[in-house]
Amino acid sequence: MKMKKLLITAVLPLMCLTVSAQQQHAAGENTPRRGDVTLAATVGYNSYASVQALPGLENQYEASALSTNWADKKLMVGFEGGWFFSDSWKLDWGGGLNFTNHPGYSAVPGTADAAGAGEDTTGEIPGYCAVADAYSFSYNVFAGVDRCYRLKKVPDLMLYTGVRVGFAYGLNERKYDEPESMGKSTGETWNLRAGITFGADYFLTRTFFVGIAVDPFSYTYNMTTYKPQEGLGALGADSHNYSFLAAPTLKVGFRF
Repeated sequence: MKMKKLLITAVLPLMCLTVSAQQQHAAGENTPRRGDVTLAATVGYNSYASVQALPGLENQYEASALSTNWADKKLMVGFEGGWFFSDSWKLDWGGGLNFTNHPGYSAVPGTADAAGAGEDTTGEIPGYCAVADAYSFSYNVFAGVDRCYRLKKVPDLMLYTGVRVGFAYGLNERKYDEPESMGKSTGETWNLRAGITFGADYFLTRTFFVGIAVDPFSYTYNMTTYKPQEGLGALGADSHNYSFLAAPTLKVGFRF
C-alpha cells in the first residue's frame, strides 16, 4: 500500500504538468505576450553606408551618389531586438558600428625620381609613394513597430506587419605624408530609409524561434559629399531609391 501511495503521489503531479503543458501549447502559449523580449541573429542585406575619399592631387573632381539598392549589397549577420508592449504590438530596434584605422607611411624617394623626362632609368631604384594615414567609421541604426497576428489553426506561428525607419552613416578620411599632398581628403555619406515590413516567426519552444521577413515597399535617400583638398567646398550628389519586395531576412532568436 505504501508503494502504491508513493507511485500515485509521484505520477499525479507529472500528469497534471503534462496536461497543463498540452493545454498551453494548444492555446499558442509559445508565442510572446505583453512584457516579453526577443533577441535574434539575422542574415540579410548589408545596410551599412561606406565611402572612399577622393585622391587629393587631381585638377578636376566628379561626385556620384552611392548605390542604396539592396540587391547590390552583400549578405551580413546582424541582430534584432523586440519588446512586446502589448500582446499584439511590438517595438523593434537594431544596429551596429564599425571603425577601421590604417596607419600612414612616408614616401621613400628612389634614384629614378631625379631622372629627367625621357631619360633612360634602366638600373635606377624606383621610388615608393606615401601610404595614406586613414580611418573609416560607419554605423547604422533602425527602429520600428509591428502589429502581430496569431492563427488559431497554427498556434505557434505569429505573423506581423509593421514599419521601419533607419539611418546609416559612413566617413572616410585620408592624409598623405608627402610634399605633393594637398592636405586631408574626406568622403562622407549617409542614408535615411523607411519601409513597410511583413514577416512570420515560428516558435518551436517557449524560448526559441525562427523567422523570415521582407519589405513589400521601402524608400532610401542618400547624400554623399567629398572634400578632396583642404579649403575646398563640399562636392556632393544625392539619390532616391524605391524598392519592392526588398531585403529578405532570415532570423534565429530567443524569447525572454
